[in-house]
Amino acid sequence: MSTPINLPARQSLEDGLAVATFAGGCFWCVEAVFERVEGVDRAVSGYSGGKEKNPTYEAVGGGLTGHAEAVQVYYDPEVVTYEELLEIFFATHDPTQLNRQGPDVGRQYRSAVFYHDEEQQKLVEAYVKKLEESGKFSNPIVTQRVPFETFYDAEDYHQDYYEHHPENPYVISVTKPKVEKFKKNLRIS
Repeated sequence: MSTPINLPARQSLEDGLAVATFAGGCFWCVEAVFERVEGVDRAVSGYSGGKEKNPTYEAVGGGLTGHAEAVQVYYDPEVVTYEELLEIFFATHDPTQLNRQGPDVGRQYRSAVFYHDEEQQKLVEAYVKKLEESGKFSNPIVTQRVPFETFYDAEDYHQDYYEHHPENPYVISVTKPKVEKFKKNLRIS
């Protein structure tokens, strides 16, 4: 029996869409990549994996809530599969880095997949096993694979940050190169 998706009431799931939740460093980067994937309706930056209700960017960044910067991906499974989203997720960050990605350091930048049901859990566990057996990474994969509990949207100014702030130094030096690299290699437009 599958575990139901536990979304806050303000986020309804439209007919035909599925949801996936990933944390892989700064949510600006993760959101920017997934928003370009064919079959993704939208990607929302936010917070998941902590215990505090209604966390803020400052509280999460200060390590006060236990949340990770995360992205909730709403997608059409007829166009892009969960397995394909996993492939993109693991290709767009380093799953062997504990509590950091690139210049961002802290537990809020941890690598995590918050699975929404037993099927997603099976798929992520199988994908990680395949990656480990492939020898692609010289260090162990430290990506947390945990049941989804809740997701809180980040503040409005974090949404679509890549599009709204193309001249931001972080966007220029970190987000843009990541997006450009994977536009060439994956189903990203």
